[in-house]
Amino acid sequence: MGASDELSVAETELSEPQAARAARGETETHRRLKRLALAWAQANGLAIGACEVRVPRCGYRADAAAAARGAEGRRTAVFECKQARADLLKDAHAEEETKRRLAELLERRSKLEALLAVHRPDLRRGEALWPEFDTWDFSGLEHAAYRSVLTELATVQARVVKGTKFAKMLRYRCADFLYLVVEDNIFAEAEIPAGWGLLVRRGETDELVLKRAPVALAAAEAQRLALLEEIALAATRVVSRALGIPRGSGDGCGAPNGSGRWR
Repeated sequence: MGASDELSVAETELSEPQAARAARGETETHRRLKRLALAWAQANGLAIGACEVRVPRCGYRADAAAAARGAEGRRTAVFECKQARADLLKDAHAEEETKRRLAELLERRSKLEALLAVHRPDLRRGEALWPEFDTWDFSGLEHAAYRSVLTELATVQARVVKGTKFAKMLRYRCADFLYLVVEDNIFAEAEIPAGWGLLVRRGETDELVLKRAPVALAAAEAQRLALLEEIALAATRVVSRALGIPRGSGDGCGAPNGSGRWR
């Protein structure tokens, strides 16, 4: 990778105000992983890239995304950066297993509520003319088993929405290649999601080592073009923010704050 490429990566990363990064709760370690991911992408033929890119179809925002130049042999890649084991695991729940557990909990809740309705008629709302059509208010009920089911149900429902990110991006073939970019020694091999490649930052060096190759997903051409557009929009946000250019109406690059400046 040439000096100009290194400079472009650095400028893309450094142009975002520190206050904006702090508002997102981003650490310097996470920011460094994103920079290294873009530099690695450029060194491996993916010359077009940006950070904080919305991924078409799945709706998630990737830490970084990149694409090769030219219509022939176009390749795309998405990079997710994880600096700690807990950060990795929160997105790595198996999609089908999570949905199965959700169905089990919903069935368990229905059975408990049916039993409670028989034994606690005092919880009937009394809003329906006929008793068989009435509902019950269990919100204030202190029942250990019922409360335990509700607590786990809330956790699993959150996983379905937010915690199966890796599995969904693989299933939707969001890019040709999917990579995890991580600090060394934060994971067990079994914890790396199926189909994802693994780039590890070694020691104190600013070097990424490919520890596991990703599955070639052969993303649809429409998906490649849509992701390329999102990369361009993300890069435009960075440049416009750095130059103090207000967002133009209808450009889809995000929303300014009340002063018309870029977020």
